[in-house]
Amino acid sequence: MSTLAPVLDRLDGNLDKSLTRLFDLVRIKSISTDPAYASDCRKAAEWLVADLKSIGFEASVRDTPGHPMVVAHHEGPAGAPHVLFYGHYDVQPVDPIELWDADPFDPRLKEIEPGRKVITGRGASDDKGQLMLFVEACRAWKEVHGSLPCKVTLLFEGEEESGSPSLKPFLEANAEELKADFAMVCDTGMWDRETPAISVALRGLVGEELTVRAANRDLHSGEYGGAAANPIRILASVLADIHDESGRITIPGFYDGVEETPSQILKSWENLGETAETFLGPVGLSIPSGEKGRSILELVWARPTAEFNGISGGYTGKGFKTVIAAEASAKVSFRLVHKQDPAAIRSAFRKFVEDRIPADCSVEFHPHGGSPAIQLSYDSPFLASARQALSDEWTKPAVMIAMGGSIPIVGDFQKFLGMESLLVGFGLSDDRIHSPNEKYDLSSFHKGQRSWARILDALTRKG
Repeated sequence: MSTLAPVLDRLDGNLDKSLTRLFDLVRIKSISTDPAYASDCRKAAEWLVADLKSIGFEASVRDTPGHPMVVAHHEGPAGAPHVLFYGHYDVQPVDPIELWDADPFDPRLKEIEPGRKVITGRGASDDKGQLMLFVEACRAWKEVHGSLPCKVTLLFEGEEESGSPSLKPFLEANAEELKADFAMVCDTGMWDRETPAISVALRGLVGEELTVRAANRDLHSGEYGGAAANPIRILASVLADIHDESGRITIPGFYDGVEETPSQILKSWENLGETAETFLGPVGLSIPSGEKGRSILELVWARPTAEFNGISGGYTGKGFKTVIAAEASAKVSFRLVHKQDPAAIRSAFRKFVEDRIPADCSVEFHPHGGSPAIQLSYDSPFLASARQALSDEWTKPAVMIAMGGSIPIVGDFQKFLGMESLLVGFGLSDDRIHSPNEKYDLSSFHKGQRSWARILDALTRKG
């Protein structure tokens, strides 16, 4: 601890200065989806480059067809691991502005309850506050020791909130420069205010839109009802066939590559205390609808799904119209786990649908993206080191969790750079990211810096 202790002390002493730096970054209106803020996105990138250069990184703004990337490098001791740290400096739009308690680009420190202070402002949590934690940890290491404990590459993106159109081409074109031993992604959260978490799994995603067509025009339901095929009924029947009575998905081959979660991991999830009532109650529900016999966290973290995200067809306006529609459409999404193949899932789903379409009708498909699930090795030495480092910092031991959603960058790092990712973040479920009055707990900002300093130290000693 002799090398680490003065770094932690420096972070404690620098807290006010680190807040000032974060506030300066939050004030920049780097809204990536709105072309009116293109200059602000570049300004944020330039601000980061200047700050990184001030602590000894070789940093630069890298142009893309969209908003620029920030890439920075710092050497480390011979034989130490090389880590790639990813974050994004762009933010979501602030609309509706009237729902904000204060100017979203005028960050402040606010006490929301006795003893609990938060940083307010757009990007305070997602993701400027998160990425600056790692920068501040590096700054403290440099100020105390004049060096970093390992080799570090930083990649800060400016289009994450607008679909990352430039990211994959950039990774592919710069793979040799960016490749490291593993990546660290900060765009995640804690289990609760006192319990840090490492996300070890992300579900993949396949999106499909299908349109069933029958007659060559809408038909009068009195004249043709009972004789003409009704695409709404056909579509409803197809969708109903996808799940059986136990909640399992009936598409042939769907569960190929799906593995059971290790029993010790399931036990650790049970110890988190989440139940169907606590999870579903806040949204007005109480009964899980997925596979029977699975816990609520297993359902949302470790099992695949098929969900219907939208259905349209026929007359949907005011009043009533007795019509048999010529076509009906649905949007369907599949969340994937473990080794499920997105291309195989898409193909199996299409065949499943086509087998249920009458001979005088047709179906057309339109894909909406596809990415595999990410599953880290539970016995990874990097994972074990990071978990211990987090447990040393926080009140409660770090837990290994999964995420029901998808973070495409993790798959991109695996595909283009051949790297696994360590997902550690300090956001909280009440941070209101993407919503008015976004905030970031001061405890997350302070102890998050200390956590990253500990992780860097632990990876160096045990990596």
